[in-house]
Amino acid sequence: MPLSIGLVPELSRSQLLVYGAIAIALLLVGARWLRSDGESAGAAGGVAPAEDSASGSLEVERGGGELVVHVAGAVREAGVYRLPDGARVTDAIERAGGTTGAAVPDAINLAATLADGQQVVVPGRAGGPAGAVGATASALAPGEASGPISLGTATVEQLDTIEGIGPVTAQDILEFRDEHGGVGSIDELDQISGIGPATMEALRDGLQP
Repeated sequence: MPLSIGLVPELSRSQLLVYGAIAIALLLVGARWLRSDGESAGAAGGVAPAEDSASGSLEVERGGGELVVHVAGAVREAGVYRLPDGARVTDAIERAGGTTGAAVPDAINLAATLADGQQVVVPGRAGGPAGAVGATASALAPGEASGPISLGTATVEQLDTIEGIGPVTAQDILEFRDEHGGVGSIDELDQISGIGPATMEALRDGLQP
């Protein structure tokens, strides 16, 4: 009689179903592991997901408000310009085409923050072809100011034209402005020693933020 050695026992239908379910589960787990491993490799390589790139673009394009300023004096294209909130005096001058050869830009604070409605006057050398406005503003005698002076760009000579403000107080105002990165309100000047209520009234009449 022949011998049956090493024969695999016949599997029942229920056992086959169990083994088949286990095989499918292992395949699903393996596929998920491969997918997560691929995403980790992409992140390590510096490739950002599409959603992140889109949100980053929106963040860059989102801006603040706007302000309107009047740029005059020794600039190439004097006029009224719109600038983003937080812009500086140097940005306004650049928007106006830059300074002319007769300009004296060091006479104003180029780093001062602009305020809405402010006038930026770039002084010019006396007798210069494009510096008439700036030179005239600087040469006015006390009491002869033709209108409010821009606090953001005022020089010592311009502040000295305001009644009750001498050269010393004018220099204190400029130092206060530079230390605080600009002045948003005339009322802030009452923090300067030597400026009393009467002087504050004169400043409100002769200055604009």
